[in-house]
Amino acid sequence: MTESERQYLVDDINVRDTWRLFQIMAEFVDGFDVLPTVYPAVSIFGSARLKPNSPAYKTTVRIARLLVENGFNVISGGGPGIMEAANKGAAEAGGKSVGLHIHLPNEQRPNDFANVRVAFKYFFIRKVMFVKYAVAYVIMPGGLGTLDELFEALTLIQTKRIRSFPVILFDSSFWGGLINWMKDTLVEQKTISATDFDIFRMVDNPEEAVAIIKRRVIV
Repeated sequence: MTESERQYLVDDINVRDTWRLFQIMAEFVDGFDVLPTVYPAVSIFGSARLKPNSPAYKTTVRIARLLVENGFNVISGGGPGIMEAANKGAAEAGGKSVGLHIHLPNEQRPNDFANVRVAFKYFFIRKVMFVKYAVAYVIMPGGLGTLDELFEALTLIQTKRIRSFPVILFDSSFWGGLINWMKDTLVEQKTISATDFDIFRMVDNPEEAVAIIKRRVIV
C-alpha cells in the first residue's frame, strides 16, 4: 500500500466516524425524548429464543402484569422470547410496555406487544436507556446478551457509577450454578468481595420479586 492509499483510507475512516456521531446523537435524543414519560419502569431481560409455551415465558408475563398492577411500567428489548413476554404482560395489564428494539441481521425482530417503541442501531446507547430509565432490573433466564446486561448493572452499582437499585435474578435453578461458581472461584481468589452478593437477589416467586422492588422503590 502506498502512502497516498494509506492516507485515503485514514481520511475515509475519519469522515465516516464524524458522520457516525450524528447517528449516535440522534439515537440518544430519541431515547431521552421518549423514555422519561414511562417512569417508573422496570427493565426485564431474558432470552430471545424461549417460546410462549416455556415456563420462563409464562412467568415473565406474570411478573410484568404484577409490576403494572403495582404501579410500574415495563421496559424490554422489544424482541421475541422473554422480551415479548415482558411486553405482553405489561400491555395486557394496561401499562406502558416499552420495546427498545435493536437492529440485528438475524435474530431480532420487534414483537407486537410494545406500545412504546424506540429503535437503536448501537448497543451501547440502548444499554444506557435500559439503566438510566429503570428503577429495577429483573433478569430472567437468558444467554450472552442477558449476561451482558446483568454484569454491566452489577459493575456500575459496585463501582458507584449509578445509584443502587434492585437487581432480581429469577429462577435459582438457572442462575444457581453461576452464583456458586462466583462464590467458589471469584470470592475464593479474591477478585470480588463477598459483599458484592448484596447487590442482587435470587428469587423463584413472581410475587416475591415484585415485593422486593416495591420495598426499595417509591412510586
